[in-house]
Amino acid sequence: MSINIQEIIGNSLRIAIAKVLDIPQEDIDPVVRRAQNPNVADFQANGAMALGKRYGHNPKELAEKIVAVVDFGEVAETPTVAGPGFINIRISDSALCSLLEELDCDSLGIEVDEDEHSVAIDVCGVNVAKQLHVGHLRSTIIGDAIARMYERVGRTVYRENHLGDWGLPIAMVLEQLLSAEVSLDTLSLDDLNVAYKNAQLVSKDELRGEKTALQMQAGPHRLVEIEEQNTGALAAQRAAKKVLNSLQQGDEKLLCDWQKLIDCTMESVYESLNLLHVKIGPENNRGESFYRDKLGGVVESFVETGLAQKDDGAIVVHFKNRERPMLIKKSDGGFLYATTDLAAIRFRTQELNADRVIYVVDARQRDHFKDLFDAAALIGWNRTPDGAVAEFVHVPFGSVLGEDKKPLKTRSGSNVTLSSLLHEAIERGTREVLARAEDPKSPTHGMNSVDLHTIGRQIGIGAIKYADLSNDLVRDYVFDMDRMVAFEGNTGPYIQYACARISSLIRKGELDPNAPFLVCEPQERSLALKLLQYGGVLRDSIQYLEPHRLCTWLYEITECFSAFYQSCPVLKLDDTSLKQSRLRLANVTRRILVDGLDLLGIESPEQM
Repeated sequence: MSINIQEIIGNSLRIAIAKVLDIPQEDIDPVVRRAQNPNVADFQANGAMALGKRYGHNPKELAEKIVAVVDFGEVAETPTVAGPGFINIRISDSALCSLLEELDCDSLGIEVDEDEHSVAIDVCGVNVAKQLHVGHLRSTIIGDAIARMYERVGRTVYRENHLGDWGLPIAMVLEQLLSAEVSLDTLSLDDLNVAYKNAQLVSKDELRGEKTALQMQAGPHRLVEIEEQNTGALAAQRAAKKVLNSLQQGDEKLLCDWQKLIDCTMESVYESLNLLHVKIGPENNRGESFYRDKLGGVVESFVETGLAQKDDGAIVVHFKNRERPMLIKKSDGGFLYATTDLAAIRFRTQELNADRVIYVVDARQRDHFKDLFDAAALIGWNRTPDGAVAEFVHVPFGSVLGEDKKPLKTRSGSNVTLSSLLHEAIERGTREVLARAEDPKSPTHGMNSVDLHTIGRQIGIGAIKYADLSNDLVRDYVFDMDRMVAFEGNTGPYIQYACARISSLIRKGELDPNAPFLVCEPQERSLALKLLQYGGVLRDSIQYLEPHRLCTWLYEITECFSAFYQSCPVLKLDDTSLKQSRLRLANVTRRILVDGLDLLGIESPEQM
């Protein structure tokens, strides 16, 4: 039997309504909600209101007919009708205790998804030769959280770190390093940053400066200066194209140098990813270079099926419902990001057998993904080899803002690096832990420095991850470290602290894991009903790809437990049966909080 009470109630009502109105069950929504007044009922079904209007019945009379035939078995007491047609339902104590028994198992009420297709998630999106910046924070932790949730229900997940590691931009960086005679064996991030910035300057429109100078009627000396700069830029571009051509031809020495550039970048990337506690490593890298030999085949497939045509020497895909075509091959024979993304989407559906391909990329890329998904559907790459229709989803997200409500920058105006952000969070989390450890009554008082700093890291990283994931993804949010690391309110540390407090309670109470559940007080009942929602909350978070649903529920559970703990004594109880029941209820709460935080990639310290 499902332990989702709301689902059980809804199914029973659906059967009763179908019988009363003689209509198919699939057309019925009983509209089951938690009751606003827990003293009156646990759930309220409001479906009779809309159904009465639709089928010409008095809603209250219809509700009474439904109540007369509904069969909840032993799950609920006899329902009552209130007001103009509300059906009040109270779960029986015996059913509630039985459902808690079912919940208190290894699965914690999470049902396995039987779909054998995989899920591919485009996540992180590192550009080689660049440091991770704050923009990578959202893609990385959102994608990892979604991946963890799918894995929790038994799905095979491919985290695809689509590295920007191929093409002219990387060749230009490599050419800059080689021209400057930088030792690639001792390559540093600073070397890469300098080379990348120089390459960026070279890659800009070399005639722009000359056009501007002519418009401003600049003097001849300025025009000569610009012409010399343009000559140098053009020479650097030709050199970079020569490097790229040699790479494409398989020059072993250049490929070895190219790999050193990637290794230097990724060493820094993995350091940040490890601090973030995300499951992304070398095994997840499948970048542009992986697809470089597949791009010609992508273009040929579109041309051969008549889905792409030549346009002034280029190859484009036209769509019936928009003027904007999709360019997949330039007139000079070069490929584009769109070509690589088409190769990736084909690989993910045809080779990885993914029936859900998810792209966690900022909201500015909406048009690109609409074109990508529509083009893939046109050519039939939206079906897996066994014929299942694959769903393509862009999960857009907003920006991380500073206190000025503008994209987060350093005081100098440059992008904030992810590494600096993480180390600041760890420093703040550690400071909070060390301050609390000075209190002789604190559980961490006397703990060694290494353990305290480990807890500080867990709190600091958990704080920024929870703050990010608890927001509606498409909305921008202000990065406020003071609020994030607070131990009160809707924050990661608040929920982590609840886990640690419950762990301490269970240790002191010497839990008997086989003690029977007893539900006596309203706060116990409220907590039990909330805990039984876990599977449904996770299912909805996966379906809508919204981790903030899980965050909100974890906060609500924490608040619900706090109300229970304040109203229901545990350790001071003389009644051993009731004491052990409450300890067991506390333990289920702790296990679900720890499990839920883990789905968000947040660690749960045993002591805080």
